[in-house]
Amino acid sequence: MYDLVIRNATIVDGTGAAAYRGDLAVEDGKIAAVGRIEGEGKREIDAKEHLLTPGWVDVHSHMDGQATWDPLCSPAADHGITTLIMGNCGVGFAPCEKTDYAHDRLIAVMEDVEDIPGTALHEGVKWNWESFPEYLDAVEAYPRAIDVGAQVPHCAVRTYVMGDRGKDNKQATPDDVAKMADIVREGIRAGALGFTTSRTELHTTREDQAMPGTYADEDELLGIGRAIGELGGSGIYGVVSDWDNWEEEMDWMKRLSIENNCQVNFVLFFREEEDWPRVKQQLDFVRKARDEGARLIPHVGARPVNLLLSWDGTIHPFSFHSHFGPLSILSHEERLAELRKPEVKAAILAEDLPLMGDDFMDTIIGGYDKLYDLGTPPNYEPGPQDSIAAKASAAGVTPQEFCYDLMLSNNGKGVVYFPCFGYSSGDLSRQAELLQDESTVLSLADTGAHCGVLCDASVPTQMLSYYVRDRERGHRFRLEDVVKMQTHDTARCVGLEDRGTLQVGMKADLNLIDFDALQLETPEIVFDLPAGGRRMFQGARGYLATVVNGEVIMENGKHTGAVPGALIRGPQTAPKAA
Repeated sequence: MYDLVIRNATIVDGTGAAAYRGDLAVEDGKIAAVGRIEGEGKREIDAKEHLLTPGWVDVHSHMDGQATWDPLCSPAADHGITTLIMGNCGVGFAPCEKTDYAHDRLIAVMEDVEDIPGTALHEGVKWNWESFPEYLDAVEAYPRAIDVGAQVPHCAVRTYVMGDRGKDNKQATPDDVAKMADIVREGIRAGALGFTTSRTELHTTREDQAMPGTYADEDELLGIGRAIGELGGSGIYGVVSDWDNWEEEMDWMKRLSIENNCQVNFVLFFREEEDWPRVKQQLDFVRKARDEGARLIPHVGARPVNLLLSWDGTIHPFSFHSHFGPLSILSHEERLAELRKPEVKAAILAEDLPLMGDDFMDTIIGGYDKLYDLGTPPNYEPGPQDSIAAKASAAGVTPQEFCYDLMLSNNGKGVVYFPCFGYSSGDLSRQAELLQDESTVLSLADTGAHCGVLCDASVPTQMLSYYVRDRERGHRFRLEDVVKMQTHDTARCVGLEDRGTLQVGMKADLNLIDFDALQLETPEIVFDLPAGGRRMFQGARGYLATVVNGEVIMENGKHTGAVPGALIRGPQTAPKAA
């Protein structure tokens, strides 16, 4: 008798093959049979022709802190994510000296760079580790519903080895590099999936400094990479960069990959339309480098880089108005009561716009032709007619008043959408083109990060509900291709060959989905992190069941209490049966 049998499903198996009607059986956490199942299960689910897919694999999560206290890594499980990878962008919490100063230093970087509340991290992270292997042990010991994998973060390694010299981005000595390489080697041997670094000035600390490692020279970058080579290339090297000197950056990445037989995952990032030729050149570079033996994998997003602006969030159009200042320190209820007062609204709206002379900030403050009503259901591909400026004109009010009232809607939780980078074309055509490129991998969800302005953990749900089913402004994707993008392809790009397809012997990580009902819910700020920390939470409708290692962890949007998840230690090979 099987542990679980799901019958009468529309199976989309993650390989890209056409969907088909069939059953699936699970035994001992693995897929035991697919097709027509004669045997019975201890539990049986009639899928009623709903979609059965592999569980989604999220390769860019920033869950380094939350994974030590939240078994669901919420909102990952709400969107069918069964595996997530952390240690992205060179930030994380190990190694770290066992001192308050060292702990505070890493928390400050994570708070400043990734907008994860420091109060929540101080309360939630227990720091029962120093080395990276000890961190993995701590993560492994905590009960969890989904699987997690970790990468060694450059920022933590550099500050551990170099102290304040590392924090201040001083040049590493050969001895420093050797010590960093030793730590990375030790981490990968203990089960890290790789190493990551950040080279973007967008990652800036409260001291207005680029985060540690941003300006590391080639000796440091390649010296650390050689540690992966000495281990047979079993670890992945991750990079995020501004690409100001993209040819130089791509050249050392190519050499690192070839010389160390390792894969380099990099964030293919662009801001404005004038960046697009550079993006195309990088994709061409990747293809040519592949012919030379390099493995360079561009990671791309399904949405533009965006901010969700709200009264309770990190920032919004009225954040810098003098009459709003005293309200910023109030609770949600107290602030909402004040904002509803006609005299408070009038005082805020009467102010001159507090423009700063910075294009980015000034767009948030008053660029209402580039700010949108996110709407219900959420619309991540708005057109000019959806801008606050256009809607205000149609309503006969000022953009500021329309925005104010919009944010007061839904009991003061209304959301303004600001697609800040990668939306110059006014649609998702660039994102769609990147996703269709054979070289790229869907990534950049930042699932546990940018808590006050973002919830891109919902991208897997959007991929099916919008890119496949509902999109009217451009190309719709084939269902089977989208499932493959966020199962097989994402799993393989981080060395996981034991999941991501519905084949005999593979891990039984599954999603049962009512495709017609699948829909994103409206995001809103909630205060459920440790110490009452805030985050933007976005749920979903249409996930009937999510299964991890053969156990149902979510059913109709609710956690079942099951915690079958595990820490992933190192790359995983495909089972022989698959």
